[in-house]
Amino acid sequence: MFCGEYVQGTIFPAPNFDPIMDAQMLGGALQGFGCDKDMLISILTQRCNAQRLMIAGEYQSMYGRDLIGDLKEKLSDHFKDVMVGLLYSPPSYDAHELWHAMKGAGTEENCLIDILASRTNGEIFQMQEAYCLRKEIHIYFTYIEEGYTDPAMAAQDAMVLWEACQQKTGEHKTMLQVILCNKSYQQLWLVFQEFQNISGQDIVDAINECYDGYFQELLVAIVLCVRDKAAYFAYRLYTAIHDFGFHNKTVIRILIARSEIDLMTIRKRYKERYGKSLFHDIRNFASGHYEKALLAICAGDVEDY
Repeated sequence: MFCGEYVQGTIFPAPNFDPIMDAQMLGGALQGFGCDKDMLISILTQRCNAQRLMIAGEYQSMYGRDLIGDLKEKLSDHFKDVMVGLLYSPPSYDAHELWHAMKGAGTEENCLIDILASRTNGEIFQMQEAYCLRKEIHIYFTYIEEGYTDPAMAAQDAMVLWEACQQKTGEHKTMLQVILCNKSYQQLWLVFQEFQNISGQDIVDAINECYDGYFQELLVAIVLCVRDKAAYFAYRLYTAIHDFGFHNKTVIRILIARSEIDLMTIRKRYKERYGKSLFHDIRNFASGHYEKALLAICAGDVEDY
């Protein structure tokens, strides 16, 4: 069912915040041939995104250098990806991830699906602005966010979805996309209920039977996000950790992107569905300061140790 429950992140604004002091401490941590990685973690994972951006501004004013540039120079591997990722604004981080997913010969379709299927209309608009600034490429993928629902229209759209799953023509694919990508979550929930009534089948099962490949995966992702976005990301984290030998890019991207939105709720879904905590599984597969950074973002509780 449509999940309208209260969701919670794991990173919040730090009290008694002093961006000048934090910038000075980061400058000290990055001096010399090595760097104080524990200091980087203690600051960058314990400040909200708006505070981190303020710290970066103070760092630029104080040292005349870009903080992201200094982190890239001093750090390496996946730990660098985490620390650098924390210093992008959410729209810029999504745009950054999309650009890298489409760069080069191959395309990381799962990254595109995770981002485009789960973001709100406002988030997609801001991400498109950030992406256009970077590469002048437009992304067309939008939801209508209004909470208004229309049961009669839901029944009509459900019939169209049923026909699209039966016919599978190019025109029906387009109609299916128009419905799934231009309705509010609340309206889509009604559509899926009506689809069940009309067809006697769950919409996910129908999509899996009628379509394949990344188009099928995108449609299913949209449905799962409508029903329970936190559960969708719990599933994506579990598969990234257990089915792909700890797919670092996916784990990093989800933890950073959801840290101030619903990561605490994702953690709850993860433990409910898979028996072990997200904190536990990260500890088993990651190591060193990379592990420390991921666990700090994950914000494990005592029972997770």
